[in-house]
Amino acid sequence: MKPRKVLGAFFLLLASLAFAAAPLAAADKTEVIISMDSESSSPTIGFDPILGWGSGEHTHDPLFQSTLLVTNDDITIGYDLATGYEISDDGLTWTFKIRDDVKFTDGQKLTAKDVAFTFNGAMKQAIEADLSMLDRVEATDDVTAVFHFKRPYSAFAYVAAVFGIVPEHAYNANTYGSNPIGSGRFVLKQWDKGEQVIMEANPGYYGRKPKITKVTVVFMGEDASYAAAKAGTVDVAYTEAPYTVNPVDGYKIVPFASVDIRGINLPVIPSGNVHKTPGGEELPAGNDVTANKAIRQAVAYAIDRDAIVKNVLNGYGKVAFSDCLGEPWDNPAMIIKTDKAKAVKILEDDGWKKGSDGIYAKDGLRAEFDLLYMSSNSARTGIAMAVTEMLKEIGIKVNPVGSSWDQIEPQTYKTSHVFGAGMHSPSGIISHYYTGVNSADYSNPTVDGYVNQALAAKSVPASYPLFQKAQWDGKTGVTPDGDAPWAWIAAVDHIYFVKNGLNVIDKKIHPHGYGWTITNNVDQWYWD
Repeated sequence: MKPRKVLGAFFLLLASLAFAAAPLAAADKTEVIISMDSESSSPTIGFDPILGWGSGEHTHDPLFQSTLLVTNDDITIGYDLATGYEISDDGLTWTFKIRDDVKFTDGQKLTAKDVAFTFNGAMKQAIEADLSMLDRVEATDDVTAVFHFKRPYSAFAYVAAVFGIVPEHAYNANTYGSNPIGSGRFVLKQWDKGEQVIMEANPGYYGRKPKITKVTVVFMGEDASYAAAKAGTVDVAYTEAPYTVNPVDGYKIVPFASVDIRGINLPVIPSGNVHKTPGGEELPAGNDVTANKAIRQAVAYAIDRDAIVKNVLNGYGKVAFSDCLGEPWDNPAMIIKTDKAKAVKILEDDGWKKGSDGIYAKDGLRAEFDLLYMSSNSARTGIAMAVTEMLKEIGIKVNPVGSSWDQIEPQTYKTSHVFGAGMHSPSGIISHYYTGVNSADYSNPTVDGYVNQALAAKSVPASYPLFQKAQWDGKTGVTPDGDAPWAWIAAVDHIYFVKNGLNVIDKKIHPHGYGWTITNNVDQWYWD
């Protein structure tokens, strides 16, 4: 099959004209065509792990490169390039042993020098993945890579599970992103920026033999993706819950469980403050209403998460009370039951009085705040509207404001917003609760202490109970009965229309973000 460009506008035209065109989806039993959301069209730097490809919040298999470690289906750690690793007693040295039978697609052998080159190079870049804990990486021989840390960081195992290794001998920062040489399962054959990516199986891959040997990914918005499925031009089409009420002939609806959590940040400091980003930018921070703990706790108790999953997500999701639902470090103490009477009692016990308009006030301050949401996303829009009505019932006025993420991002430290989060890593605990790095500007020395202890744990599993205590230790923490800096609401299923006869195999819970996660094991999909 010849490469082709597939444009979202074309699919919309097909849908609007009800074309009876011949199907363009893959006919070969070793090929698939996947529609992916436009925001996943890959960064301008392309498929370069040193510049961020595969790592960060929207973590996924880098596909074209191999990683030292992997996350298993239960989100514990397994091996890829590495055959094992040891952590020093002080947690400052990690020694990886790697396979000696791996070659890059140009025929050159992958060695520990390439591992060191990759991480040392990435440490110099301002990328989404946090490598600030690293000091340097060295190769002591061809199969031994030694990582030297500035501070203990047990969660690094999860970084190593998504960071692709590039070849030192063939790396050029100006060209690598568009012409990646790696040792992963696929080789990039064509990239039309913003439109499509075509990749084929790596014939020299050292792992399992692929069942799918050619993958075409096309990028489009929600409407266009739905239209593409109706036109039969893709084999797998991402979608959102509202579209599932109108199934597509010839396709089944396939939801994947996720730790892609939707919730609301509730800034805990008063207005007039400033938040300094890691890049040195100063952004306005603080909100006088959400700075009140009783407001935050009342919000957490008033939101009917079951109703949101049922009515906004059409059942394609699960109620959530944390950003790590079902992961090994999740703390069941985060779970509460919707209780609007309790929410009202919390407010009144704190001195809030209901006004003639039904909205509470205290010391001249109304219980009213803005809630930003991405208007281009149907699920976030629905959640914002549902939360607005639910909080109105208990006397808190919410003003929903639809916007784009570019406009929302600089306001997140002073204004609540409907966000998405969730990682295959306990690093999410750090990004949401550790002092100085979270968009609620939350700070609790006890929580910080547990996080520090968890990062200093002698093994990854040993860190899990400490990350749980960082959420709640029986006396303090981030639960709705504690500081409540976030109101977690629901884990959204990642929903796809899948052409009949195609078996999409994926047992691992998905992290935040539609997109490349669906391709994590696309090589093992198969057609009937």
